[in-house]
Amino acid sequence: MPETKISKERYLSVVMPAYNEEATLAQIVDKVLELDFLLELIIVDDCSKDKTPEIAAALVARDERVRYVRQERNGGKTEALKTGFGLTKGEVVIVQDADLEYDPGEIADVVMPIATGRADVVYGSRFMVKKAARVLYFYHYLANKGLTFLSNCLTNLNMTDVETCYKAFRGEIIRNMTITSRGFGFEIEVTAKVAKLRCAVYEVPISYYGRTYEEGKKIGFRDGVAALGYILKYNWLTDLKSSYREIPRDSLVEKPHLLAATNE
Repeated sequence: MPETKISKERYLSVVMPAYNEEATLAQIVDKVLELDFLLELIIVDDCSKDKTPEIAAALVARDERVRYVRQERNGGKTEALKTGFGLTKGEVVIVQDADLEYDPGEIADVVMPIATGRADVVYGSRFMVKKAARVLYFYHYLANKGLTFLSNCLTNLNMTDVETCYKAFRGEIIRNMTITSRGFGFEIEVTAKVAKLRCAVYEVPISYYGRTYEEGKKIGFRDGVAALGYILKYNWLTDLKSSYREIPRDSLVEKPHLLAATNE
């Protein structure tokens, strides 16, 4: 468990991967900027072909907390997140998609267990419904539940939603994590690696307003198949030392396995 609470007034870094999100980017950024404890919002453009760059540039000019970086090539969500995490400075880091599926008004609830010193990592679960969840594809639900179950079997965590976008971390954890998956593999990889670190992981209920494919949803069948491989790779074939560039040292007294890893 973390030993200290967050003391700074502005402590949150938001990483926002974006690809062809001209329809929603300005609206979602405005919602994020309403957070009193926001330190920075980093938009990572994965080589959008629409007006996302122009919209992002206008947002940067309007508010100094907004930063924008464009990838050199289209590498997928995980590559965009890696870039964003490397630029963060906040004591707490959270992922926010650039669409309107997740409500930034609930970010405060997601990061609270970290800010109050109870958690290292927090997932916002769409299956612990707080307000509303749009009813969409049964097969997506079934695939998510299946992947979550398999992930839980190998991590020994009792998560309800490993595929959620809303994942918040103590900054030193996510900045030190080595991320090697591609596409949408981040969700599975990060879950395995926080389990190896024996982080204090919490879940909180969130609302979910999912998009249809016509509205711009991007994840598909191939991503689900790839996730199966990632579950095996990052739980069975990856150890703790290779999961982090430097083992986060907070609360090592309560985590003797980390002391052993840092001394190897």
